[in-house]
Amino acid sequence: MDITVSRRAVLGTGVGLSAGLVVGAPAGAAAPAAAGTNAAGATPEAVAIVGCTVIDVTGGPPRQDMTVLARGDRITALGPSRGVRVPTGAAVVDGRGRYVIPGLTDMHVHSSGVDTLDPPLYVVNGVTTVREMSGYPTLHEWRQRVTDGTLLGPRSVIASPLIDGSPSLWTGLGAPYVEVADAAQARAAVRQVAADGADFVKVYSRLSRESFAAIADESARLGLEFAGHCPDDVPVTVAAEHGQRSFEHVFTTWYATSRHEDEIRRELSRLTVEAGDYNGWLHRVHPLELAAARGYDPRRAARVFARLRAADAHQTPTLAMHRVLDLPGSVDQDDPRLRYIPAEVRAVWDFAMREIYLDGRTPREQAEHQELFGHRGRFVGALHRAGVPLLAGTDTGTSYVYPGFSLHDELELLVRAGLPPLRALQAATRDPARFLGLGSGTVRQGAAADLVVLDADPLADIRNTRHIHAVVVRGQLITAERRDAILDAVAAAAGTATPVPVRAACRC
Repeated sequence: MDITVSRRAVLGTGVGLSAGLVVGAPAGAAAPAAAGTNAAGATPEAVAIVGCTVIDVTGGPPRQDMTVLARGDRITALGPSRGVRVPTGAAVVDGRGRYVIPGLTDMHVHSSGVDTLDPPLYVVNGVTTVREMSGYPTLHEWRQRVTDGTLLGPRSVIASPLIDGSPSLWTGLGAPYVEVADAAQARAAVRQVAADGADFVKVYSRLSRESFAAIADESARLGLEFAGHCPDDVPVTVAAEHGQRSFEHVFTTWYATSRHEDEIRRELSRLTVEAGDYNGWLHRVHPLELAAARGYDPRRAARVFARLRAADAHQTPTLAMHRVLDLPGSVDQDDPRLRYIPAEVRAVWDFAMREIYLDGRTPREQAEHQELFGHRGRFVGALHRAGVPLLAGTDTGTSYVYPGFSLHDELELLVRAGLPPLRALQAATRDPARFLGLGSGTVRQGAAADLVVLDADPLADIRNTRHIHAVVVRGQLITAERRDAILDAVAAAAGTATPVPVRAACRC
């Protein structure tokens, strides 16, 4: 068993793909003052949002002219404004004409390792919980600092280093990974990541069936859950029945829904990839993805979806990531969000786009990727209609997928795929909270004081989740003015005063 975290000296950083990137903060760097302590000035006794409309993500009708009162990290009162007393000294948010939703969860992130970037950007975007899909020590340090109140950031649930087969796709590419060649090594890897404090086990694409089954069994023995990619060698239904709780992205999961599955499985069994050749793997699975999508069989899909539902297996589509990689021309070179991205992170993004994702992609393949992106949306819509539970995640850390901001892109893409706005909100609030065991993910008395105050109705237009007036995270109020100050501090720490044009290198 080989546990490795490597770095590319040319960049001085790690490089990220679906496993994200790791970038070390400059020596002595700290989170901006506006984003570092647990209050700007004295901490109020309570936070009251008065006169608002509360969105019920359980499906009930919106409740108008309500007051939400939070003390500490809990909602202590919720009711019609005339009946809720606002205590003296409370910080009051004028909720008239505004809408309150639970804090959002991004279920698939790979934070950069720069504490002046990801933690504050999550929070100001209303993302109060994240599931970190790369297990490296900095993330555990951040979590402790957030708990201590010295870093403003979201709650986090942290994966193990990814466990991949041998040779690993990640050899030399910068992600924390564990390479296992057989069942014994797979079991040892699970024991090691459990001892190291991982919240769950992350499985990856090149695991053999034998190693995957061993991970499933050892995880169950230790009381750990496991999630991640569906390995090339393991049908999604088999993985679900072994206990895999969530499947990330929309590629290998749809092989089983294709009338070409037998042929695809034969090709996968012959597929070989050199250590660290992620680009080669992408090229080799591309025609298999295309065949699976073009051979989609609704009757086969219905049987697959029924088995996923029975196993309570969730899908995290990460359409925001797929859009960037399938449609690199969609990257806006003048995107104002680039002002928050440090040069070293942009360098990693450009390297990954150029050398890993797009190198060798032909014009024909690019046209096929455009076709694939349409298939991905339709597949997600079919999952939704079949009742397979969906979780909102972005794959933040992939090139041009922005911390915090891109969750709103994901919600919009889920609605485009066919989810009603309420269902998309549930995929980012109620359902992740239940999945992670973090409470109800709703706005109700006794629930976590993680709230987002919006200037417009998200049920009328899901894009209104971007219109954030204020955020409450663990009972701490981030006012509109403080949000602006935090964003300015992030831009200053990134060394950018204005949007920075970035060109996605594409050899198509």
